[in-house]
Amino acid sequence: MRIRILGAHHNEMRNAKMVSLLIDDKLAVDAGGLTSSLSWDELLALQAILLTHQHYDHVRDLPCAVVPFFRTRRNIVVYAIQSVCETLTTHLLNGEFYPNFLALPAGSPALTLSVVQPDTALTVLGYRVLPVQMNHPVPTVGYQITSPEGNTLFFGGDSGPGLQNCWQKVSPHLAILDVTYDNSQGERARQAGHLTPNTLKEELIGFRQLKGYLPQIVVIHMDPDVENEITAEIRDIAKELSITINIAYEGMEISL
Repeated sequence: MRIRILGAHHNEMRNAKMVSLLIDDKLAVDAGGLTSSLSWDELLALQAILLTHQHYDHVRDLPCAVVPFFRTRRNIVVYAIQSVCETLTTHLLNGEFYPNFLALPAGSPALTLSVVQPDTALTVLGYRVLPVQMNHPVPTVGYQITSPEGNTLFFGGDSGPGLQNCWQKVSPHLAILDVTYDNSQGERARQAGHLTPNTLKEELIGFRQLKGYLPQIVVIHMDPDVENEITAEIRDIAKELSITINIAYEGMEISL
């Protein structure tokens, strides 16, 4: 399994893109920085997209990502929980804000939505995909994705503290987890449903107590203005836990 970090941040500017992952060049997870990272041909190589939740920084590029499929009369399937599908059809692809690619072109729509259920595994392009509910102000799932070879990634999407229930359901080799704010913004992070380095440490301790190991960890979704602070604090926590924690960046590649 080859994972490319297309977007690693909570906001977009010249040197930062919003969250999106690409697995083996064919499966995307979230669409915050999808079209700004891929060529026309790379977009057409996509075969499916998983969405974690409806927030703008995770779905923004979806309409433009469908355009190559519309133009070539091909179809792409987007998997998401019911509330995300409703948001897309009501607000984003409603025929007024952007074309309704669920019905266009007539007779051969470019986009198909497929509803997933938390805790119900499904097979997508040969990967076993398990959606797991996360702690965030809107309904959100993370995805445990297992390749046909048995390599397992868990992408948590956006989530605040309190992941004990989630940890009982996943056993990844690699976990990509949200750390949006630095430790000085702990209360803001809690209210917004995100982790800080300190709360990440608490969640990893809980994972190790439950599972007896820690996977590879990559942190993602940083606010660009506090990325240096987050990096320093993550370095200290990695030392405390005697593990390596990597900071995601645009263009980062990981092999499992």
